[in-house]
This record gives sequence, C-alpha cells and structure tokens, in this order.
Amino acid sequence: MSLIEAIILGIIQGLTEFLPVSSSGHIELGAYLLDIHTSDNLLFTIIVHAATALSTIVIFRKDILEIIKDLFKFQWNESTQFVAKIALSMIPVGIIGVLFEDKIEALFAGNVTFVAFMLLITGFLLTVTYYTNDGTKKVTFGRAIIIGLAQSIAILPGISRSGTTIATSLYLGVEKSRATRFSFLMVLPPYFRSCLIKDYRLC
Repeated sequence: MSLIEAIILGIIQGLTEFLPVSSSGHIELGAYLLDIHTSDNLLFTIIVHAATALSTIVIFRKDILEIIKDLFKFQWNESTQFVAKIALSMIPVGIIGVLFEDKIEALFAGNVTFVAFMLLITGFLLTVTYYTNDGTKKVTFGRAIIIGLAQSIAILPGISRSGTTIATSLYLGVEKSRATRFSFLMVLPPYFRSCLIKDYRLC
C-alpha cells in the first residue's frame, strides 16, 4: 500500500466512521477500486482503529469519566449497570467472531457485489427508522442483548454497526440520545480488541 492509497482509505474511514453507512463496507469498495488489500497491512489497520477509538473517547469523554468515577464507588449504580449492559451486549459478537472467524474473513476479500447488497440492507434499516415513534425507554439488560445481536450482524462488510445498533434501539423504543450513547460506547472494547489482533471488521 502506498502513502497516497493509505491517505485515501484513511479519508474514507474518517468520513464514514461516525455516519451509519458502514465504514468497513466503504473501505472494501475503496480498496477494490484501488486494487489494494488493507487487511495485509497491520500498521494501517492499527492506526485507523486506534484513531477511531481515540476520537470516540474524546467525543464521549465526559460520559466515560463519569462512568469510571462511579465504578470506583463499588456500588450497583447506574454506571455499573451500564458497563454490565455493555459487557452483555458483547457476548453475541464474541461468540460469532470465535466460531465463524474464517468464514467472516473470507467476506473481506473484494466481494463488492456482496458489500453492495449489504449496503442496501443498511439503507433499508435506516429508512424504516423514520417510521418509528419517538422512544422514551432506557436500555435494559434485555434490550442490551438484542442490540448486541444486531451488532453481531454488523460484522458483515456493508452492514453499518452504528446504524444497525441505533436502528435496533429505536425499534425497541429506546430514546434517541440513549440509543446513540449506548451504540458508540458499546463498541470501544471491540475496537481496542481489533487493534490488537489485526481485525477491522467492526466499523
């Protein structure tokens, strides 16, 4: 991968990461058009995901600091419950990642037809949210596991992780700001994991 190619893919990642449009899907399309393979470049993968994780931390720094502060109170408070819900939501994607790693990896091999189809599904999921009523509910443990199941589907390139999890939350009646907060904070542990094992699927 040349410097120019890395910059182009980095721009694609930056422009699509915080939009519900699947940055991994767009990187796959970009890599296909440029005839490069980002999965072969460990340094590029680590930098991209480290940057994503750091930007998420900066945006939600007040929430994260408040959660950490409350955790050290060693009480079953709102923050400890929130962390427990995030941990619960990670179970489905962890199981699928372990059991089907090779099959999932094969999908990240320039199959642009598959990626395009998944992008259409993402678009459909987002379109349907316009017809849902404004929610007022919180993320419960039951809803957390359902949102986690939605995140596991977003392992597929072209399925937006944030779009799928936020849309699922809205379908469940969760209030929009709570849905967004949970969606972006729940991905931090997988992001840090991906930086360590050369994996860029959860984007």
